[in-house]
Amino acid sequence: MDTNSPHYTVLARRFRPQTFDEVIGQQHVARALQNAIRHERVAHAYLFTGARGVGKTSMARILAKALNCPNVNDAVPCNNCDICQAISVGNDVDVLEIDGASNRGIDDIRQLRANVNVKSMRSRYKVYIIDEVHMLTTDAFNALLKTLEEPPPGVKFVFCTTEPEKLLDTILSRCQRFDFASIETQNIVERLAEIATAEGYEVAPEALELVARRAGGSMRDSQSLFDQVLAFAEDTITADDIHQLLGTATDDRLVALVDALVSRDRPSLVQLFDAALASGVQLTELTDQLLRYLRDLMLTATGAETTSLMSVSENHRDTLRRQAEDWGLPTIIAALQILTEARSQMNRVNYGRVLGELALIRISLLEDLRSIDAMLHAIQTKDERTDSIPSPRRIKSQDTAERPASANSAPTPPPVTEKKKLETEQKPEIPHQTAPPSRPKVKIKKGCEPELLTQLIETSDVRFQSHLRTASLAIFEPNGLELAFDTSYDFSRRFCEKNLDEIQRLACRLTGQSVAVRIAAPAESTSPQPKAPVAESRPRRSMEDVENIPFVRDLLSVFNAKVLQVQTLKAAEVASIPDLNSGAAAEVSGLSEPDGEESQDLPE
Repeated sequence: MDTNSPHYTVLARRFRPQTFDEVIGQQHVARALQNAIRHERVAHAYLFTGARGVGKTSMARILAKALNCPNVNDAVPCNNCDICQAISVGNDVDVLEIDGASNRGIDDIRQLRANVNVKSMRSRYKVYIIDEVHMLTTDAFNALLKTLEEPPPGVKFVFCTTEPEKLLDTILSRCQRFDFASIETQNIVERLAEIATAEGYEVAPEALELVARRAGGSMRDSQSLFDQVLAFAEDTITADDIHQLLGTATDDRLVALVDALVSRDRPSLVQLFDAALASGVQLTELTDQLLRYLRDLMLTATGAETTSLMSVSENHRDTLRRQAEDWGLPTIIAALQILTEARSQMNRVNYGRVLGELALIRISLLEDLRSIDAMLHAIQTKDERTDSIPSPRRIKSQDTAERPASANSAPTPPPVTEKKKLETEQKPEIPHQTAPPSRPKVKIKKGCEPELLTQLIETSDVRFQSHLRTASLAIFEPNGLELAFDTSYDFSRRFCEKNLDEIQRLACRLTGQSVAVRIAAPAESTSPQPKAPVAESRPRRSMEDVENIPFVRDLLSVFNAKVLQVQTLKAAEVASIPDLNSGAAAEVSGLSEPDGEESQDLPE
């Protein structure tokens, strides 16, 4: 068809599905609607949800034709009568297509309610198709509720939306909902091949696959993009034409870039990246392609061999498998996170190329995270085995405590050579066995409270150790431990009460038996506290008397100051004054009354 003709229509409209069978990828919806028409179980309202360009509005039109076509046969409209043709172009008087974004107010819904009672002009049903219905306001939805629940017998509603979560629950409960799935890439390729043949173009299969992958599961997007490709290229269309039009990189260039990342060849990586941008590849498109490539690598590393590829053709499946094995899943995930972060920032800055180069360099600096994970696991396993072996220092302390000491002679430290020899002789030999010996169990008996508390602190988690060190341990029968805290460590007591179950599990594991652990109640003073004696009032000392005190006189001369006010302090406040030397203390004591009153006159 001549694209320069004034009557030219885009591919998405000319090749729009006209029957249920022509809607690609939505067989489950087509089957349900056809069976409902055959058995006359058509609902009064339907809700079609799904991504853009997957056939929601087309399915709504086909449903309207199947309901109103006079020549319908087994729920299949004829598409030749005036009613079918008018519905196909959206001009039928009984099938009203409403844009929810433009008619979203309550006044528009009031007009709809007023017209809904008017009978159809020439068809069996009056069908309202409301596209982008989620754009209606809350008031408009509420105004539609009653009409939607009990419409006139000859009225059907079809709602189409890409965001069903924005609809009210009261609307959803009054509709039969059908979710439209994204269309598979292979189905889009087959449909584009049919369109190319009908238009008289020869298109390479690789080019069709590129267009289908770019559409992202939307048939309308693929047709719009393919229409642009047909206008750009000659009679024969290749994959290079698609890359040149879209500003994307070829599969071989993507493979070479990722090979440089896997081998950590930074000079080649930077050169390949610069050459791609110099050849006309758009930065954002290249970044998106690399993101999809890393996604394919991640799924390949997990063993999902049957998952369709989003970045390259199936011919590169073996290359992806090799790169995934060389790189490893942990490294691929880290690279994907770095590139995702860079891509999210590119739209907000004008130095996107720097961000892209930075992300690629950071990815090339990643080590083999698989080996790091293995090393950490080995270190953790080694620590667990070492923790179950008695410490040489502990064995030495126990042996020293058991050795009887002479009552007349004081213990003297052995010479350095003998000490080293003693530690060497007492160092335990770790037997070569698969299961190392476990820590000896501590028995609960009177007199072993300090040792039991020490073992409890050493084997506990770090967050418990500082709190347990402030406690004292007591044993009660049978097999019970009681932790007591001083009143100044009330925070530690409350922390241990909150985590009492963990402390009890630790005590059971330490002793090898069932142990009951409790926290002693905080000590409360039962004896009445003596009231402080009330100081007798006495006349305030004058400033002249205070200035004549030698200590005060020295202070005034050193700091070039003067006495402005005289204030009475209690004895406890005088005792708490820091850095008082003996001379100052003597002067302060000189201010006290002979009878030992608790208040003195001091300069402020």
